[in-house]
Order: sequence, then structure tokens, then C-alpha cells
Amino acid sequence: MQDQTPPPSPAEHAAPELVENVTPSASAEAPVAEEQVADILPSLTEQLRQTELKAAEHHDAWLRAKAETENVRRRAQDDIAKAGKFAADKFAQAMLPVKDSLEAALATDNATLESLKQGVELTLKQLVSAFQSANVTEVNPLGEKFDPNKHQAISAVEADGEPNTVINVLQKGYLLHERTIRPALVVVSKAKPAA
Repeated sequence: MQDQTPPPSPAEHAAPELVENVTPSASAEAPVAEEQVADILPSLTEQLRQTELKAAEHHDAWLRAKAETENVRRRAQDDIAKAGKFAADKFAQAMLPVKDSLEAALATDNATLESLKQGVELTLKQLVSAFQSANVTEVNPLGEKFDPNKHQAISAVEADGEPNTVINVLQKGYLLHERTIRPALVVVSKAKPAA
């Protein structure tokens, strides 16, 4: 049977004075390591506390920013709703004098044809002024090239001159800020057949 004792460690083979030198230094390092751990723990605890404070601060700032964003969104929706609801306010105010003038003309009992004509002309001037203030422009394309974006052709008539030219305006059209709100009803020319 073989001996099963483990082989001796190198420290056991070392000289007694070396073993004595190793032992005191190892025991001297143990208190130093404990002091280092004791010094590190408060600084780690302080760092953790500072990090938690910063995290709470950032979370609070995020909540405030989120609430502010919601408020801005809500105000924008309210502004859009009010803009849609009161979009015609300026135009309606410009149209009120026109209505007043028409009512005054109808209320006059002994109006002559000439006074009625003058009243209608003044009322038309008020209406044109109201349209101008609302950026509503008239489209009267007589003699112009037919534009399907602004004109609606009712018929085409053989005529001298360039084909697809507006030769008669049955009803004027209107634009609102360059957008067609009513196309002009027109008659356009077409080429005469060759003889």
C-alpha cells in the first residue's frame, strides 16, 4: 500500500527563518485589506446615494417634460378647434355691412329706380371689398387659354382663332388664396373643320 499523504508544500521545505518572514507579512496584510474595504464601503455607499438622487432628479425632469408636452398638445388641439370654428369670423364681419345695406334698401318704401341702382352699386363695392380682405379673387377668363383647374367648359364652339380659347364666360369663377373654390363656367373654341 502506498502512502497517501500529500507532498509537502514549498513553504514547509523552506528555511525556518523564511517561514517566519512569510507569516508576519501575511498577517500584516490582513488588517490593511480590512481597512481598505472599510474605506471603500462608505465611498461606494455615497456614490450609490448620489446616483439614486440623480436618477430621481432625472425621473422628475422627465415627468415634468412629459406633462408639458401633453399640455402643449392639448393647447394645440384647442387652438385648431377654435381656428376651425371661428375661421370665417373676419369674413363674416366684412359681410355684415353688405347685409345691412341690402336690408336698408328693402326697407325703403318710396325708393326710385335710380336710388335703388345706386344702393346696389354701393353694396356691390362693399361685397368686393369684403372679398378682397378675405383673399377671394374673381376669375373672368374671357380670351384666355382654357385651364381645367380654373375653368369648367360647358360647350365647345367652332370659331376663328386658336382652339381651346375661352370665347364666352357664362359664370365667373372664384379663387381663395389661389385655390379654386368655384370654376368659371365657359364656352371654348374649337378648330373649324378643314374645307
